[in-house]
Amino acid sequence: MRRNVLRHVGGLALLAILFLGATGCVSPEAFKVSEACGTEVDPGLIGQLLPRGDELKTKDTFSEPKQPRCEFEVDGEERVGLRGDVVEPFVKPLEVNADGMRRLGNPAPADIGDGATIADHGGMALRACTYQGEKMQFVLAIDGVENPEETTERRRLLEEFLRSQLPVAMEAEGCRP
Repeated sequence: MRRNVLRHVGGLALLAILFLGATGCVSPEAFKVSEACGTEVDPGLIGQLLPRGDELKTKDTFSEPKQPRCEFEVDGEERVGLRGDVVEPFVKPLEVNADGMRRLGNPAPADIGDGATIADHGGMALRACTYQGEKMQFVLAIDGVENPEETTERRRLLEEFLRSQLPVAMEAEGCRP
């Protein structure tokens, strides 16, 4: 009987050690961000694209009318950039930025707005709009994305983010479809 009790206690102790060890290895939760570049963002979606860490800062960088810009800084290091631009209708942003998209890895077209490119570490989408009574187009770009680690999932989330954020960012900038 004593042997069974010791075996039971030993088993419980081993489970406790395994549990405590496992909880110490859990990575931090995804950040919850509800605003970036002066616009609302889907907190669950953008958080999946950001690296894990202890501290997140969102900084507006060089923003001005027609050009909202912000950077996500994790643990003191700039990681992900988000940009919007209202541009003339004759500008071809996907062509102009083709080299930049290639640097982000394996660019491919996506069915978002009036055109989009999704790469391994970023993406860009655009849509025609009217800005202050003139025909223009709005371009939304994100880069520096390393999360999630699995590339197929990262690309899926980038596409989902651009699809959901493009109309929100356009509206915030006063660019009407």
